[in-house]
Amino acid sequence: MNSKSLKLIYNNSILGPIILFAVLFCIPLVSSSNYLFSILTMIGFYALVCIGLTTLTGYAGQISLGHAAFYGIGAYSSAVLTSTYGLNPWIAIIIGALISAVVALIVGIPTFKLKGYYLALATLGFGIIVYTLFKEFSSITGGSNGFFGIPPISLFGYEFITDKSYFYLIWVFVFFAILFTRNIIHSRIGRGLRSIEGSEIAADAVGVNLMNYKLQIFVLSAIFASVSGSLLAHYVSFINPDLFVANTSIFFLIMVIMGGKGNIWGSIVGAAMYVLLDEILKHYVPLLLPNVGGQFEIVFFGILLVLTLIYMPDGLVPRFEKLMSKFKKKTPTNGALQSTISVNATGGDNK
Repeated sequence: MNSKSLKLIYNNSILGPIILFAVLFCIPLVSSSNYLFSILTMIGFYALVCIGLTTLTGYAGQISLGHAAFYGIGAYSSAVLTSTYGLNPWIAIIIGALISAVVALIVGIPTFKLKGYYLALATLGFGIIVYTLFKEFSSITGGSNGFFGIPPISLFGYEFITDKSYFYLIWVFVFFAILFTRNIIHSRIGRGLRSIEGSEIAADAVGVNLMNYKLQIFVLSAIFASVSGSLLAHYVSFINPDLFVANTSIFFLIMVIMGGKGNIWGSIVGAAMYVLLDEILKHYVPLLLPNVGGQFEIVFFGILLVLTLIYMPDGLVPRFEKLMSKFKKKTPTNGALQSTISVNATGGDNK
């Protein structure tokens, strides 16, 4: 696949997701490993969160370190509403998304008056507060012991209880999230977001409503995180506050930066890189370094983040596109190749 094909896929709002979806749906034809499906399912969960976070960070230029809170709000909303009150999981997912949207709106109004590091610290503080609430309201959330017995999702009588079935489910959500997000990016709202990311002063000078645009994209990213958290709760059937600590928000941001914060496809690439590297660390680090504690993961990904920012500040996907462009420039086109052959055949210039 040459750079022209990649550019066509990138610019087309429907072609790229369709190709991705087709490739993923071919995987069951070549493998039936539950482990493989569980890995791809986790990539899907993280990719759904990162798609929303990419629009916020990469296109609006706003750094959030509190998305684990919305991830957890979706998970606990679905868990409590389905297990305690007997609601349908689909209704619970929608309610959880609405709760996250309202919370994002309430938090975003004062928070987005801040800029830079102050904004990041404010969202980090919000995430810590929500994590504490999950832990302390044990009568509702189960506290540190966790919440058990979350029912599976069903659709027209079919229950999503296997890794393979959930693999299909989560990637359908990712597919539509990509379509929806790319439509926003290529719309008037997307142009406004890019102007904010470039210069808030210039954007404000040409009439862009900074607060309105920031709040809209923050609410959208919160909804994506909430839906992903709800789907996760029904997938694992057990959740506890440790799934939604501040480190989780940091890992989400690392995924976005590794893949490419200005590229929707970077969300999927970053999520895949994180899940695969995390699996390698869990399996091989205890064998090679048996005395290393659980904090090795955050140290490793912290170092990886620093290296990415130094050597690949745009992430993996833009770097791959640049390499493909350079490769095409070095490869002579058919016209150039024929001209070269013609010159060689005539012995160069006819003097």
